[in-house]
Amino acid sequence: MLAAALAALVAAGCSGGGGSSGSDTSSAAVPADAIAVVDGTPITRAEYDRFFRQTEQAYKAQGRDLPKAGTPEYEQLKSQAVDYLVQRVLLQKQATALGIQVPEATVQKRLKDLVDQYFEGDQAKYKAEIKKQGLTEDDVVTDIKAQLINQKVFDQVTKGVTVTPDEVKKYYDEHPKDFTTPDSRQVAHILVKTEKEADDIKAQLDAGADFAELAKKYSTDTASAKEGGKLTDEKGSFVPEFEKVAFALETGKYSDPTKTQFGWHVIKALEDTTPSKTQSFEDVKGQIEQQLLQQKKNEKMNAWVDDVKQKYADQISFAAGFKPLANTGTTSTSP
Repeated sequence: MLAAALAALVAAGCSGGGGSSGSDTSSAAVPADAIAVVDGTPITRAEYDRFFRQTEQAYKAQGRDLPKAGTPEYEQLKSQAVDYLVQRVLLQKQATALGIQVPEATVQKRLKDLVDQYFEGDQAKYKAEIKKQGLTEDDVVTDIKAQLINQKVFDQVTKGVTVTPDEVKKYYDEHPKDFTTPDSRQVAHILVKTEKEADDIKAQLDAGADFAELAKKYSTDTASAKEGGKLTDEKGSFVPEFEKVAFALETGKYSDPTKTQFGWHVIKALEDTTPSKTQSFEDVKGQIEQQLLQQKKNEKMNAWVDDVKQKYADQISFAAGFKPLANTGTTSTSP
């Protein structure tokens, strides 16, 4: 849903490598309805609560539960949320200093793109969803504008970053496994719980039964059973007992019952083994260049954000209990 998408979108903004510095003050220094003040700009509790709701939606979209309040994982997440909100204010201030502006038309176009992507352009569905998530249209626009500002700041700070051909070649030479595909083989299997069941299945195969039909009928591996037991074994991805048999079988033959930690298998080799292959430097040099370029840009952005935090260190105050941890574990990514 759009709310989860926005949580991911704003979380993809540029952030530094550690927690925000600043003083952990009493409520007297920070308004009662705020969690922090950044160079005179308050971050309200409503902003924090809303951002945390979006984070929860992002977790749900990934099929994960939000850590329980009070746990170290929850405190880390809370710390990251506060740190992000502080950084958002800092980046907005720096964007102004850098002469960066985001026209309203650009914000509205990005919003339209999101509504088209997630709601097929249906405004009624979009409005119903943000209402369900406890968001207003102003909230959504605020998040989009912050992300677009972050993107422009990132682009400006990192515009001089380059990668040399020598760096690309060095990476290729030092990471051969990254560009090598392992031996692989198309096989099929029937997985059952007991040796007796496996023996019975092999007996049916010996009598001429169809392997794929038996897999659909008996295999407890429901995902592969739908395809007649078919799967691709890339060497090193399956348990050793399975692979020893799978790669030794003559093509078209099936195995005796084979025991693994998952149960008993009858395995059939469907095709010959495809040998390991290493991609040539010419085939992957563009991919490596982009990877190294992104890494360098992230590193430069991290350093720049850390410098900004230091510059404003004495102008950031937190309400009691909201000062980020010493290391929030946040990283910089391209917006």
